[in-house]
This record gives sequence, C-alpha cells and structure tokens, in this order.
Amino acid sequence: MNSINDVKIIDIPKVHDERGFLAVVEKNVIPFGIERVYYLYDVPTESSRGGHAHKEQQSVIIALSGSFEVIIDDGKMKKRIMLNKPNQGLFIPIGIWREIENFSSGAVCLVLASTEYDEAEYIRDYSEFKAQLLG
Repeated sequence: MNSINDVKIIDIPKVHDERGFLAVVEKNVIPFGIERVYYLYDVPTESSRGGHAHKEQQSVIIALSGSFEVIIDDGKMKKRIMLNKPNQGLFIPIGIWREIENFSSGAVCLVLASTEYDEAEYIRDYSEFKAQLLG
C-alpha cells in the first residue's frame, strides 16, 4: 500500500520570455499515462472537494490559478500541502485519501488522472478506506 511519503511535488517545465510564461506537461513529466483531465473552479472558499481515495487511479493536482490546500492521508499520517504555483503538480498515487479546501477567490484546480471515470474504483467512505488498510 502507498504511504504519504509516496506523494510528491512534480515540477512542470516552464519557458519564459517577454510575453510571459508557458508551462508544458508532457508524458515524461507525469509518472503515468493521462486518460482524463478535469478541473474545479468557482469553488466557494468554505467548501471542500475530494473526500475520497482511489483503488486504481493515480492523479496529479495543479493549481492553475489561485491557491488551495490538499490534505493527504494514508490512514496513519496526514499532511496538508498548499498548492499555489501553476508550474507544480502534486502527484497522488493510488490508496491515498485526499481532501481539497481553502480555495482562494478565482482558484482553478486541474486534475490529470490515469484512468477514465469509474465510480466503482472510488472509496468515498473514510471508515471503508481505513478498513481496507487493515486488509
């Protein structure tokens, strides 16, 4: 089973000139093949998203605009990570519970996913998540 230590920040290459920055996400940057891309926006500051783990999906979460916090949990330890740079992504392997909160005004949260959507591979109940860790 993956642990909180397997979660890591990925630097996304960027190019800069007088016209601004260009960030490039290519297959050699993301540690999996991307099957789905989705994004969250206009999330009220007091709302939270996520609240689940995946059995099969790996994810990279990127703050395209603004900021938010990702709380990761492997069932033994929790860690809070602030994302606020569009050239950094947070890699989350399978089996890690995640919650996203404290969205700034105008925040856009981009998620790169290794699988197409399949509700059956989500673990949405925290007690079920903990029970699966015990095996």
